[in-house]
Amino acid sequence: MEDNLRYIFFQLLRMGLWGKGKLALAAPLSDEDWAVLYQYALNHTVEGILFDAFPLLPDDQLPPRALRMKWAVRVDQIERHNTRMAQVAAEQFVDFSRLGAKPILLKGKGVASCYPNPLHRISGDIDWYFDEKDGYDKVLNRLQEKKIKVDLAISASLGYDWQRIHIEHHRRLFDIRSFFKLPYLKKLEQAYRPKQQSVLIENQAITLLAPELQILQVNIHILKHLLSFGIGLRQICDAAILYYTYRDKIDAEQLRNMYKKTGILKWVHVLHGILVNDLGLPKEDLPFPCPEKLKTDWMMDEIWYSGNFGFYDKRYLEGKVSFISVHPDGARRLWRGLRLYFPYAPQEVVFFPIRRATARLSSLISSRKSVDE
Repeated sequence: MEDNLRYIFFQLLRMGLWGKGKLALAAPLSDEDWAVLYQYALNHTVEGILFDAFPLLPDDQLPPRALRMKWAVRVDQIERHNTRMAQVAAEQFVDFSRLGAKPILLKGKGVASCYPNPLHRISGDIDWYFDEKDGYDKVLNRLQEKKIKVDLAISASLGYDWQRIHIEHHRRLFDIRSFFKLPYLKKLEQAYRPKQQSVLIENQAITLLAPELQILQVNIHILKHLLSFGIGLRQICDAAILYYTYRDKIDAEQLRNMYKKTGILKWVHVLHGILVNDLGLPKEDLPFPCPEKLKTDWMMDEIWYSGNFGFYDKRYLEGKVSFISVHPDGARRLWRGLRLYFPYAPQEVVFFPIRRATARLSSLISSRKSVDE
């Protein structure tokens, strides 16, 4: 039954993502079935996308009325939160620009504009990168002047709450762990600066990365989380919708070269297979073809079981939480992830524990300094 509901879930996800299709059912879904599907959507933070499939369903296939109302209330909450985030993003962009920091909107809020209904793409926070060399520090100084409580424990990033919205600033644009790739990535930033684009949010034009770099940044972020404790379908949908939106705007050969030079091309092939096989992205919308007879089920299973950032993985619910991570069975999960992905991104796997250890050490030092002060 679980496999059947998983199959139905992906049908609904594809319908909501692309705004077309029909739901094929061998038998009507029970109220209990719909309750499970709703929980799946929550686990992967895609309840807004599945909700967009409902207008495509005939009356006899819709969820029970009580669940539809509950789902509608949840989507209304998502819309309100996203509207508030958009207002904050627009305000901050103006403020940061006045400082000369040259802010660039990353990840969720920037990707949301590519969706048919941007308000239904859940965003946990607002992520900023600064194109000006000292932009990060300029903004940090301004936050400290305003006496905003800033969490500096995150390596190369900071976090804080502003008007009840969580904000993160990043010193590094890409989550590549291999030190050997950093000079190349810096050159990419410089080379693609003229191709930066913008999106209109709350009547404010906000800077985004060039399409190739936005795709690269999002996909590298997915790999980073897969190497640790997992990632849900929300970010996988992001990868699909970016390829679809930018299919006529990107230099496919250059993007392939980026994947190759960063050492993740083999892993990207697996991701591409999932986007086509499971999320319904047309093959022709991929920037380059996948190898034949590519096995992707193993990675799709990891994504499916882990849920949003690995917090819903039933395989480890009985595990103990340790200093390794707030996730149960942290060490075992990390080791499993490294073994799984070594054949597909070996340098990232080798450097991941090194960078993670240094980040943890930096966090401890920062915490002790805060206590001493």
